[in-house]
Amino acid sequence: MFGRIPSLASTASKSAPRSATCTRPASRSSEALYLRVSAEPDPRIVTARPGPTNAASKSGFCALGRASPPPASVTRSIAPESGSTHATENASSWITSNRWSCQTSAEPARRPWSGLDERIRARRRGSWDALITTSAFTRARAWRQPFLASVRSLEQPPSTEAHRSASVDLDKLPEEGRRRVQIERVRPEIDGGRFPIKRILGDKIDVSAIVYADGHDVLACALLYRPAPSVGDPDPPWVSVPLEPTPEPDRFVASFSPDTLGLWQYTVEAWIDRYGTFRRDLKKRVEAAQDVSVDILDGATLLEQAARDATGDDARSLADIAARLRDHTLSLTERITLALDSGLCMAAARHPDKRLASRYPGVLEVVVDPEKARFSAWYELFPRSFGPEGRHGTFADAEARLPYVAEMGFDVLYLPPIHPIGQTNRKGKNNTLVAEEGDVGSPWAIGAPEGGHTAVHPSLGTLDDFDRFFQAAERLGIDVALDIALQASPDHPWVHEHPSWFPRRADGTARYAENPPKKYQDIHPFEFETEEWPELWRSLEGIFRFWIARGVRFFRVDNPHTKALPFWEWLIRVIKRDHPEVVFLSEAFTRPALMYGLAKRGFTQSYTYFTWRVSKDEITSYMHDLTKTEVVEFYRPNFWPNTPDILPEHLQNREPSAFLIRLVLAATLSSSYGMYGPAFELMEHKPLREGAEEYADSEKFELKRWDLRRPDSLRPMISRVNRIRMEHPALARNDNLRFFHTDSDLVLAYGKTHGDDTLIVVVNLDPYHRHGAWVELDLPGLTDAGRGFEVHDLLSGARYTFRGTRNWVEIDPRTSPACVFHARRLARRENDYEYFL
Repeated sequence: MFGRIPSLASTASKSAPRSATCTRPASRSSEALYLRVSAEPDPRIVTARPGPTNAASKSGFCALGRASPPPASVTRSIAPESGSTHATENASSWITSNRWSCQTSAEPARRPWSGLDERIRARRRGSWDALITTSAFTRARAWRQPFLASVRSLEQPPSTEAHRSASVDLDKLPEEGRRRVQIERVRPEIDGGRFPIKRILGDKIDVSAIVYADGHDVLACALLYRPAPSVGDPDPPWVSVPLEPTPEPDRFVASFSPDTLGLWQYTVEAWIDRYGTFRRDLKKRVEAAQDVSVDILDGATLLEQAARDATGDDARSLADIAARLRDHTLSLTERITLALDSGLCMAAARHPDKRLASRYPGVLEVVVDPEKARFSAWYELFPRSFGPEGRHGTFADAEARLPYVAEMGFDVLYLPPIHPIGQTNRKGKNNTLVAEEGDVGSPWAIGAPEGGHTAVHPSLGTLDDFDRFFQAAERLGIDVALDIALQASPDHPWVHEHPSWFPRRADGTARYAENPPKKYQDIHPFEFETEEWPELWRSLEGIFRFWIARGVRFFRVDNPHTKALPFWEWLIRVIKRDHPEVVFLSEAFTRPALMYGLAKRGFTQSYTYFTWRVSKDEITSYMHDLTKTEVVEFYRPNFWPNTPDILPEHLQNREPSAFLIRLVLAATLSSSYGMYGPAFELMEHKPLREGAEEYADSEKFELKRWDLRRPDSLRPMISRVNRIRMEHPALARNDNLRFFHTDSDLVLAYGKTHGDDTLIVVVNLDPYHRHGAWVELDLPGLTDAGRGFEVHDLLSGARYTFRGTRNWVEIDPRTSPACVFHARRLARRENDYEYFL
């Protein structure tokens, strides 16, 4: 029986120690265990219980910690007494930011032992569960087992039986104890191989590993890769590429390039290179003038083994040389020369003895996506706002605006939900609770008697009309992205057909969506903990498959962080198994761990915090997180300066320069970006109220009429920026971003390089005043030796000559708040020409 230690939520407000008891056998030895849990911001639960034991270990405990701690530090002393373990809590104030750490140490209860200062710390971000299992110090025949601890990520607390079955039987020998080569730290790898990395078709994937073994043998290792096996099909064979050593000891590298979209696998294999070891040692013995007559015979034996594993010419050649090494009619010098031949060594290496080869325990995965998964420009519009005055717009009306979108250079057109909108609890203009006659409601309140997620709003047209619109966009090189919002209006057919799919209130009515204090009376969320979850999952999968069957390959998913993560992991994997070209954009403005968790589980691109990163320090720090950490392996940002939900404070003015600053930053910092238009290019800037980030007269709740021919429209500058993006491959990726030092906090400078294409972007972050700064460039090949090079401002058309690493740049936001310089090769001198002698 296990006693449950009271929730930590109760400890922060009580000064007196509290205790709880969990029963454990009285025969356990009497060491004490101290568990320190530093936590914030929600209550956590800690449960103490006996841990696994074996013949050598006579005592053990384990503590289960669950997320949600208060801002308190709790120290627990768990010490065995006759038949029970008492846990004493002492609370003190200690705050960390959305993380917690456990520090565990074993100390004697009665008899002092020396050196008992073994500790383990485990730190993780976000909400999580952790199991800390300890086998305490034991004494058996004058030796004691080291203190052991492990932290494992859990989805639910394990049962006692499961916990015992996961423990290691130290008396059992390994299946094969002669595998001497160790493989560690294979990179890239996400969370120990739990999730796949992401790449684009044609990318070269560099893989590294730490490979070592006892002794001094020469090691050989290979990178193995293949397309992921499909259920019901034979497993594809592994392709093997040698891993090459690097100057760093024990580190080996290789690369591969997947040639199809979809899921691929890779791992590392390593073994003792016996002939390579023989050849190295033979050379040393010869140089030391030692007798190697017997060693030559060892080499012959190795070659005979390689010949048996080889086929064709290699088999014949290896067998022939092995025989010649045993031929005593040849001089020893001749046989040594044969044995040391580099070609022979390469032939032997092609057919190694892998009977005792080691394989990295994990098979790692990589999702290979199309190019637009990394490089795309998105434009959002509401089709219903493009009809004639006084009429709801149609797909045909929106089709007439496709050239407008294409001329600005956008290649993905994102439509808010196009489905029937419910009447019950329909929202009025500006999100009012009572809709007046003629109010069109929010497109995110999906479902009406006309249908749900696989129907289109009757005022927009029919499915055939949508197909024509979709095909017209394709002809212009535009992919249409649909907004999939997994929620339902009270009038959605599923609300009545499947009531258990929706959460219920105490009075039996369906619960509407809430994010207190916000309420969404026109929307019901799905209940992902329903007993009918398999049917729910399959029905939601059917929504995506319906639109994929009509040609849609881009999906923007609304608020995925409010739906179950296991669902997304399953859904995206099964969809991309059949349609690897599909792109999922996650619209999740939430905690970092949750945003990253969605990306790990398959979302191709993700919205970001860029919308709120304004200052120089904020931008540089955030971009470092996105491009210089392991996040780059799985998280593809999509920068949006505005959305229908978000009018950020820095855009709540009429200065065109404020909008242009955010345009240039979004389009050049991130390889994928988007905007909500025509609100952006027409500089909509009025908030619903002071201090709000919502648009006044929001298009989410009413039809808008946009004057696309306004002379002050930012359309020309947007077109120019998108043309720059298309003409310069340096902007098509994020991992090449570098920031340059400037001596002004209001001047931001950074660059991207791809091959011979180098761009330098300098932005005045102040939309009102002129600012200049010294920009310190570090561009090998351009800034070397202080020689001059030309920079062409692709926004203004002006050309300048920069010299060396330090150059002055001054920007007036009234003309253009940024410069996008294309840096050209070094200016030539007379001695650069071939006729100079």
